[in-house]
This record gives sequence, structure tokens and C-alpha cells, in this order.
Amino acid sequence: MTLPTLLVLGADPPPRLGRLTGRARVLHTDDEGLAALLPEADVLLVWDFRSRAVRDAWPGEGPRPAWVHTASAGVDHLLCPELAASDTVVTNARGVFDQPMAEYVAALVLAAAKDLPRTVDLQRDRVWRHRESRRVAGTRACVVGSGPIGRAIAATLKALGVTPALVGRVPGAGVHGPADLDRLIARADWVIAAAPLTGQTRGMFDAHRFGVMQPSAVFVNVGRGELVDEPALTEALRRRWIAGAALDAFTTEPLPPDSPLWDLPGLLVSPHMSGDTAGWRDELGAQFVDLYERWAAGTPLVNVVDKKRGYVPGH
Repeated sequence: MTLPTLLVLGADPPPRLGRLTGRARVLHTDDEGLAALLPEADVLLVWDFRSRAVRDAWPGEGPRPAWVHTASAGVDHLLCPELAASDTVVTNARGVFDQPMAEYVAALVLAAAKDLPRTVDLQRDRVWRHRESRRVAGTRACVVGSGPIGRAIAATLKALGVTPALVGRVPGAGVHGPADLDRLIARADWVIAAAPLTGQTRGMFDAHRFGVMQPSAVFVNVGRGELVDEPALTEALRRRWIAGAALDAFTTEPLPPDSPLWDLPGLLVSPHMSGDTAGWRDELGAQFVDLYERWAAGTPLVNVVDKKRGYVPGH
């Protein structure tokens, strides 16, 4: 019996795949070796979710994996036109990051409302300066992205007494459509970006959107860096069109040391870590093994990405 070939596009530490011993022929590769090994792979696990090598290496014709899984919620780093047009199934890590990211957003909202970054700075300088802080309960949030992550963010903020409004690609039960976005962010105290990166969402937070927001609003991005026009955000913060911002994703990652974003007043920078809690890699590995077992048994996969839309459709 010939074992299926599982190709892992790697990152350290590698995934724990012990449960697949004797059930798969596992090969490991880096970006440079991907193109040569792709034709012999039945399954590709994109463990290095920061790699964009799949877009360059995907074969237009000939043998290719029947299934690609990425250990991330976003799939824009691998969805090239050739892969999107193929019959290859693509799945993602939907479900692993929802609550951790919601907790991270709640922490950012509380930190901004209670002026915690300034408290840390004053403590470092040994300065005793009494200030007043903002009340979180009774405020409004606009959460852009109505998938599981956006819904978890909305639910967690609601538990803090915040009134959340969800905005998705299409309106539905409890979800506003894109036509309502400007109206909702104009009255929001907290504007949270948690949308997938698609042709429709790229650069959606631009000078117009920052101009619509209240001067007291705080903008948070835990989605993809390319959702934000970073020069427009820079201008908005420097001109104090908005009160502050927190970014956990950037157009270029890692953020270069000479980026002006590091020193921008009112901006909190974090290194794309909002969903990464202790044990997250083990969760991602276990999720993939569960999916592999379904695939090997001929059971329909879950977390299947609509390759035209660029995300897993809601249910």
C-alpha cells in the first residue's frame, strides 16, 4: 500500500505529527525547495503561515496536491490565480484563534480607555501624575469582519458593557453590510478590523474612513496589515483625527526598524501576536491531524475556503 505524501512547508518548531506515523509519507521543505517537491505531494501543510512561497511555486499544469491546509486564519498568502482556479481543496485554521484574539482586543480597548501605556511610561520616569480615564461600559464598537473571530470579539466586548455592531460582506441576521460601514464607524468609540484580506477589503481603512471616525475613536487592527492604508493612518494620528490606534498586523512584517510607525504618537505596536497563546502551535498541529484523518477516511473536510471569496463562508 502506497502512503499518501504529506509535504510540510516548514517553520521552527515543526508540527507534531506523531499520530500520522505509518499513515503518511512526510516530507519537509523550505521556500526554496517547495517548487520541486509540490508535484509529488498529495497534501501540502503550510506550517510557515508567513511564507508566500506557494504563490510563486504553485504549478499551473501537471501533478499538484489535492488538498492544501494553512496553519492560519488568513489565506491571502497562498491564493494565487492558479491555485484558485484549480480543483485543489484549501482549508484554514478557523476556530483556533477566535477567543485568544477576542481577549487581546479587549485588552487593547481596556489599555486605551485606562491610559495604561502612559501609566507605564510615567512609572519608568518615576513621575506621579494623576489622570482621569475613560469608562468602557456604555461605549460603542464597530467590528469589521463577521466571521468567528469578529463574532468572538463582539461577544467579549459586549461582556464589558460595550455595544458592538458587526459588519460583514453581506448583511444578515445581526450583521450589517458594507453600505452601513461609514455610518457605524462615525458613531463608534472603538473600530476593530478583523476582516479577511480580499480585493474588496484591501486598503479599506483609508483617509476617508479615518476622517469619518470620531476624534475620540480608537482604531484596532488584528486582521491583515493590508486592510490599512498605513500612510493615511499616520496622517490621522499626527493630525489627531482619531485618539489612538493599535496595530497587530502590518503591510511589511517584521516591521522594519526604520518604520515611522514605531514612534507614531498614540499608536501601540505589537508583533502579530494577538492569537498566539501558550500551546497555540500544538492546537494547530492537532487540528491538522484531525483534518488529515477525515481526508484519509474520505469524510468531507471542514474549514473549506471559498477560493473566489478568500475565506471560509459562514454557516
